[in-house]
Amino acid sequence: MYFYDQRAFVLAELEGEYFRIKPDVVGTQNTFYFHKDIAFRKELFVASRGISILRKIDRLVSADVYIGGPMDGAMQIEAYSELIKKFPNSYELDRYADARVGACLADYFDGTHDAERLYNQYINKKFSSKGSRVLDVFRDSEISKYRTLLEKLEIMLNPEDSYSEQQWQAEILDFILLLYPKYIAALPNVEIKDSVAKKNRYIDFMLVDSNGNVDIIEIKRPFAKAIVSWNRYRENYIPLRELSGTIMQMEKYLFHPSKWGHSGEAALTNRYRSRLPEGLHIKIVNPKGIVIMGRDNNLNSDQRADFEIIRRKYTSVIDIITYDDLLKRLKFTISQLERDEVLKL
Repeated sequence: MYFYDQRAFVLAELEGEYFRIKPDVVGTQNTFYFHKDIAFRKELFVASRGISILRKIDRLVSADVYIGGPMDGAMQIEAYSELIKKFPNSYELDRYADARVGACLADYFDGTHDAERLYNQYINKKFSSKGSRVLDVFRDSEISKYRTLLEKLEIMLNPEDSYSEQQWQAEILDFILLLYPKYIAALPNVEIKDSVAKKNRYIDFMLVDSNGNVDIIEIKRPFAKAIVSWNRYRENYIPLRELSGTIMQMEKYLFHPSKWGHSGEAALTNRYRSRLPEGLHIKIVNPKGIVIMGRDNNLNSDQRADFEIIRRKYTSVIDIITYDDLLKRLKFTISQLERDEVLKL
C-alpha cells in the first residue's frame, strides 16, 4: 500500500469578480487574476513535466495579468487556452533534447541519428496545422482590391483619350502604389542636379520604398502604335521613336541622380521630409526605372517576340510595362487568389 503526502493551501482569494492568485504560492512577481466564472483545473497552471505556466508568463510581462471577464485589457479564456496549447509537450521536449545532443555527437561519431532533422519536421508539421495563414485572413479583401483595379483599368482604356495626361498619370500612379506595396511615397516633379550640363532637371515621378531607396517611373498615355514598328527592318521589328526616346530619357533620369551622390540624398531628404516617415532618409543606390506605356494586344507573334528582346535588353535597369501587361498581371493575380481559396475549402 502506498501513501501519498498531501498538502492543502489557499491558492486564491475572491476579490470582486476575480480570484486573486497569491504570488507567494505560485512564485510570481506579478499578480494573476482569474474571472470567477472560469472553472479551475490543473491544466490552467501546469504544463507538461511540471512547467509552471504562470511563472513562464510572469518572466515575459511587467504588469498584473487578468484572465477572462470584463476588465479592460483582460486576456480572454479562449486566448489563454490557445496559449497553453503552444507549450511544448513531453514528446516535443524529448525531440528537442535529442536534437541538441545529437548535433554535438555528430561532430565526433559516425552513424548518429539525424535528430535535428526529425525535430524540425515535427515542429513544421505542428505549426503548419495550427491557426490560419495571414493571406487567408485578407484573401477576400485582396481579391476585391484587384478586381476593382482591373475594372478601373479596363474602363480607363476604353477609350483612353478621355483623360488628360496629368489625370492619367495620377490614376496610374495609384495603381503602381497598390500593385507594388514596397513603395510608400511617390514624389512628383522632382528637381535634380545635372552635373554634366550644370543645370537642374525635373523628373515627373520618383518612387521611395520603405528603406528610403528611390526608383524613377515614367508614365505615358497608352497609344497603340508606340512600341515596335509595323514594317520590318532587315527582318526585325525595331522600337518606334516613342519607345526608344522614352528609354533614352529614362537612362538620363537614372544617370543624373546617381551622379549627384550623397549631397543629392541629403538635398532630397531635406526637401521632402514632410512627405516621408520620420527618420527615413532617401538613398540613391543604383535606382531602377519603370516605364509604363503603349499597348501590345494588337501585335502579332513576331512583333511580340522582338519586343520581348528589346525589353530584356534593358531589364536590369529599366522595367518596360505595357498596359496590357498590367491587365494580365491583375487577371493572373485574381485567378491565383481565387484558385487558392477553392483549394483551401
